[in-house]
Parts: sequence; structure tokens; C-alpha cells
Amino acid sequence: MRPVHRRHLPSLGALATFEVAARHLSFTQAARELNVTQGAVSQQIRLLEQALSVPLFLRKHNALELTAAGSALLASVAAGLDAISAGVGQILPGSAPQRVTITATDALAAYWLKPLIDRFRADHPEVGFVVLASDDDPALSRNSGVDIALLCGNERFELGDALHLMYPEVAQPVCSPAYLAAHGPFDDAAALARTTLLHLHERHWSSGAIQWHPLGWDEWFATQGVEGRGAPFGFSTNKVTLLTEAALAGEGVMLGIHNLVRGHVARGELVYAHPACITSGRANFMRVTPAALGRPAVARFVDHLLRDLRGQGLGH
Repeated sequence: MRPVHRRHLPSLGALATFEVAARHLSFTQAARELNVTQGAVSQQIRLLEQALSVPLFLRKHNALELTAAGSALLASVAAGLDAISAGVGQILPGSAPQRVTITATDALAAYWLKPLIDRFRADHPEVGFVVLASDDDPALSRNSGVDIALLCGNERFELGDALHLMYPEVAQPVCSPAYLAAHGPFDDAAALARTTLLHLHERHWSSGAIQWHPLGWDEWFATQGVEGRGAPFGFSTNKVTLLTEAALAGEGVMLGIHNLVRGHVARGELVYAHPACITSGRANFMRVTPAALGRPAVARFVDHLLRDLRGQGLGH
């Protein structure tokens, strides 16, 4: 591939506008971030495509996709802008903001990541965080500017990524202390089958960022040798956060992923209703963008996450 002489390059402003639009795959969101009109963004992209004589976006109904040329250009432009930002930061270190951008599923962001961010910022208030949480958008973790991606499984990593095992997926029945006092104890699995159960709907497991075989009550009862529940589900939802709120409110028993309920258990808000666990054999991973590790804030926060995992006897 032949490099282009600098005087023939499009304007830096046009390339920066392209990077924002490509990162969001939305001219509207790009305009909002750049504080300009959508028309201005669209015109900049159109002029850039004319200058390069190649389309950068596939314009679909209410959606944008990058062409192969657009994807290649995004990687180069993002790397270039990162290098410029790093250079400016070295010249003006006091004015360079320290920010860490992380993607995660909804529940992991709420119940594990956010408390760790709060503890980190108590010692490092100068570091800001952007958390992009979604169960449904598997492409979110690959957005330009993402430093750390917390992933369900390792099928989305690429050669060169810094990948860390976080924790295996282990679930156990939990409920509020008041619910256990009123309806328990649950001495065997059959007793649980007769109580009100809170169920994570199958739609959760087919979400784009998860896509795992369900780990639910049917699977739990099967491992205990019980044919099935004897009562209908009291509440079912595809959101772990909503299900957890129902358990905290004393509405029934849910299967709680250990690493997502441990904070509630430690505070006495939830208790284990039965000793039997179930595991899927799957694990969650942390993928760190290698270039981001050169930024002290990112490196320190990665160490902070790994220390928490090692404190639980997890991670490596």
C-alpha cells in the first residue's frame, strides 16, 4: 500500500468528524458530540468521500454501516488521533483529562463494575469514567475509544488483545432475609419448587452481547433430581437488574450469579436460600486494548479490577 503525501490528505477536521460518525454509526449522535448540526456532519462526510473517491458508509433506512474502506480508514484515523492526543498530553500533562471507557453487560456494570469504580475514584478523584452498558449490542465493545471490555465468553477477542479471565458463571438460589423467614427454610429442592420463584426470561440469554444457553430454574432443578417447579413463576424478566430488585423486595427466590449478588449478600440484603450451586462451564473475560495500557489511569484501574478478583480467589 502506497502512503499518500501529507499535502494530499483530507483536512484533519474532516477526518476527526468521520471518526466520531464511524464510532457512533450515527450522524445525529456525531453532531451532538461535536456540537454542530447533523447537516454539517453529513456534508463533511460527503466531501471526504468525494476527496477519497470511495464511499465510507452504507446508508440504510435509519442505520449506517461502514464499508470495507470505511473500516480500514477508521482504524488508521483512530490510531492517529490517539497518538495526537497522547502527544498533546505529554506537552500539557496538567490539562489532559484522565478518562477510562468501559463496556459491560447491564447487570455486570451495575452490580460489580460501578462499586469498583466508586472505590477507585475515592483514591483517584481526578480519573473520570465512561461506562457503556448493554445486553443487546455486541459491537459496543469494539467501539473506537473503548479501553476495557467486560465480555461474556472469549469468542470476541482478537490476536494481540490483553485478555484476563474474570470469573466462572456460578448461580445459587438467593432471597431476602424476610422472605426466607416467612417462607423457609428450604431444606430440599422440592421445597423450593413449591415457593414463588423469580425467573430470568429466555430472552436474556439470547441477547446479542450474551448469547448463551440458559442457566435457569429448569437447569437447577434438573441437577437436583427434581422434575420441575410445582408453582408458576411469580415474576419473569429478561433484565437481571429488575429480577434482583424483585428479590430484594422480598417477592421470591431468584438464581443469583455469585459475582453479581455478592455485594447484596455481604450487606445482608440477600441470603442464600439453598446451598446447591449450578455452573454453566462458561466464564466472563476482561479484554484490555493494548494501547490503552500505556495510559496510567487505565493501567491502575485494570490492576484495581484484578486485585478485586484475586481477593475472591478468581481471575489470573
